[in-house]
Amino acid sequence: MHDGVSLALAGLALGAAAASGLRLYATLAVLGFLGRAGLVALPGGLTVLSREWVILVAASLYLVEFLADKIPLVDSAWDFVHTFIRVPAAALLGWAAFLDVPEAWRVVAALVCGGVAFSSHGLKAGARAALNTSPEPLTNWIASLTEDGLTALLLFLAVRHPRAAALAAAVAVVLAAVLGAWLWRAICRLLGGRRPVSA
Repeated sequence: MHDGVSLALAGLALGAAAASGLRLYATLAVLGFLGRAGLVALPGGLTVLSREWVILVAASLYLVEFLADKIPLVDSAWDFVHTFIRVPAAALLGWAAFLDVPEAWRVVAALVCGGVAFSSHGLKAGARAALNTSPEPLTNWIASLTEDGLTALLLFLAVRHPRAAALAAAVAVVLAAVLGAWLWRAICRLLGGRRPVSA
């Protein structure tokens, strides 16, 4: 496989994985629409996304997500459920995108794309859970619209600027790792600071 094609494919897969962690259904609908319109050549098994019924289902689910994501607490419940949907779906996208490479590399692609989606999803879900401690909905709406914008940016980078998309995916992984380490230390300090109850 030519290096340029390889880079474009990797950038598309990684950018789509990062976007899937934020807005899976929007990612599927946009990639499908772009593929159907001939604006991007979807690689490997991703051509299935350009079928009309796939685009329609993905767009319909995105509309539901768009509304649910604007409601405090409902958004966190939605994120919790989609922990078990976004990550496997991104892994499947990675597997399908690398249809024409050896199977070992497809497994690696699936694992990496799943990890990237888990990272962006974790950052999103963590931030929204923190925002939900505030009773007013304005910050929730702003955060949700920001996530819509980030999804659009990631998909634009994935299609037009694969290097930047790969870099954005790497940044998401690093930020998620830093956040995870900080949370772990905070939990350890909390548990370590507890004193045993006297009899």
